[in-house]
Amino acid sequence: MNYINGEVNNSEVNSYPHLGLQHDDFRSAAHALVDRIIDYYGTLAERQTFPNVKPGFMRTLLPGQAPEEAENWPQVFSDVEKVIMKGSTHWNSAGFLAFFPCGTSYPALLGDLLSGAANPIGFSWASSPACTELETVMMDWLAKALNLPEFYLHNGIGPGGGVIEGLASEATLMTLSSARSKAIRTQLSLHPNQTHHDIAKRLVAYSSNLSNSSVEKAGKIALVHLKLLDADKDGSLRGETLLAAIEIDKKNGKIPIYVCASLGTTACCTFDDLTEVGPICEKEGMWLHVDAAYAGSALLCPEFQYIRKGLEFTTSFNFNPHKWMMVNYDCSALWFKNSSHAVNALNVDPIYLQHEEMGSAIDYMHWQIGLGRRFRAIKIWFVLRMVGLEGLRSHVRRGVAEAKHLEGLVKKDSRYEILFPVTLGLVCFRLKIETFDEEKTNELNRKVYEAIHADRRFFITPASVGGKFFIRIATGHVNCSTAKLDECWNVIQDVTENLLGSSPHLDEYTADCSR
Repeated sequence: MNYINGEVNNSEVNSYPHLGLQHDDFRSAAHALVDRIIDYYGTLAERQTFPNVKPGFMRTLLPGQAPEEAENWPQVFSDVEKVIMKGSTHWNSAGFLAFFPCGTSYPALLGDLLSGAANPIGFSWASSPACTELETVMMDWLAKALNLPEFYLHNGIGPGGGVIEGLASEATLMTLSSARSKAIRTQLSLHPNQTHHDIAKRLVAYSSNLSNSSVEKAGKIALVHLKLLDADKDGSLRGETLLAAIEIDKKNGKIPIYVCASLGTTACCTFDDLTEVGPICEKEGMWLHVDAAYAGSALLCPEFQYIRKGLEFTTSFNFNPHKWMMVNYDCSALWFKNSSHAVNALNVDPIYLQHEEMGSAIDYMHWQIGLGRRFRAIKIWFVLRMVGLEGLRSHVRRGVAEAKHLEGLVKKDSRYEILFPVTLGLVCFRLKIETFDEEKTNELNRKVYEAIHADRRFFITPASVGGKFFIRIATGHVNCSTAKLDECWNVIQDVTENLLGSSPHLDEYTADCSR
C-alpha cells in the first residue's frame, strides 16, 4: 500500500474487490466448493476416520507467515485436501462412533450458508428483527415438538421462553450464573445487613458425579461451590442423595441454590430421577436445570416421552440440536421458565445498545454470556421444514435401532458384558474375564481400546464409571449403519483374539498385565 503525502492512493485501494472476490469469481468458487462437499460426503466411506498425524503436523504444510499478495481460488482450493483433510477426524464418517453424534444435513448447511451471507450480529431486536423473531418462533416450534411444559413457550416478552446458545456448556454457565444472581438478590432482601460477598461465599450447587465436565467448569467460572454427588448403581442421581447433601450444607450455614440434573449422561447415557429431585428443589426454592444435551432429541418420539417425567419441576431445560437432530454445529437450545432471572443477572445497557423497542421486544444479548450472536435459527428452520418432524423421528429411531443391533452382538459373546441399559444410541461394554480382578480387567480393556484406536478404521471413546473402565460406542451418526457396526464388532473380536490368544488359562496375558 502506497501513501502520498500521508494520504491513501485511492487507485490502489480500488483495485481490490470489496468482497474479496468478484461476483462471478465467487459464483464459480461456490459451485466448485458445493461440488466438493457433495463428493466429500460421497467418499466418506473410503476415508480413514482418524488421521495418521502428530501434533504440529501442519507447521510443515503451511508457510510461516501470511501472503502479502492475494492468491487465487484454485490455489487455495487445491490445498484443502492436503492441508485440511489430511489432518481431519471425519465426524460424519460411518467409522466415527466416539463421543455423541455431531449432526449434519444438507438443509442445515444451506441454512449456515445463508446465515453467513446475511451476517447479522443479532444481539438485540433492533440489530436484526428477523434474527430475533425467527429464533423465538423456532424455540416455540422445538418446545412443542419435544412436548416441553407450556411455561417454556414465549408469551410476548416473558416470562418463559427459549434462546439458542452455542453450547450446552454456555447454557449451564448461564443458568448457574442466573441462579447465583437470583439467590443473592433474595438473600439481600431478607438480610439487608449482609454484604454481597457474605452471601456469595455460602452458595452451593449440586450435580451428579456423572454429569458433563462442563458443569464443574461452570461452577469454577461462576464462583459457586459445586458438589458432585454419587449416582446410584444405575447411574442416576436420586432424591435421597440430594436431600442428605442439602441438609448437611444447611446445618453448616450454606445456601443451596442450584441443581444440574442430567438426562442422558455423557459417559453412559443414564438419567437422573427428576420425579425425586424435582420436588426437593421446589420445596427448597432451588433452581433445577436439566442438561439433556444428547438425549433431548429423543423427546421428538412419543415412545421416549417417558424420560421427560418430572420436567414440570424444572426451572430451565437444555438440549443440543447439533447432536442428534441433523443440525450442524453449533446450536444449543435453552429454555427458561422465567427469563427475567437471566436478564436481571447479566443486563448491561449502554446507550449505544439501546433502541426504541426496548421493553416490547426480546434482546437476546441478555440471555447469554456474550454480546454478539450468530443467526442460528435459520438452519433450524430449514431442517424442520425440509426434513420435518417425521423425518427427524425416523433419524432418532434409526440410531436407537443401530444401538440395539450392536447390543445384540455384544450379548452373543459371553466374554463381554453390557454395563448400562441401552436406552437410546449408546452401548457401554467391556471384556470380562472371571478370573481377573478389577485392576486387571481395566488394564485388559485399555489394551482393547488402544488396539482399536491404533487400527484407525474406527474412532471410539472409553469411559470409566465406578472404577470400571469400558468402551462406549455411540450410534445415530448420519452415516452410521448396522453393516458398519458389524464391521466394527469384527475388529473388536479380532483385537480380543489377538490379546487373549488361544490359551484358556490366559497365563501369558495375566503375567503381561501385572508388569
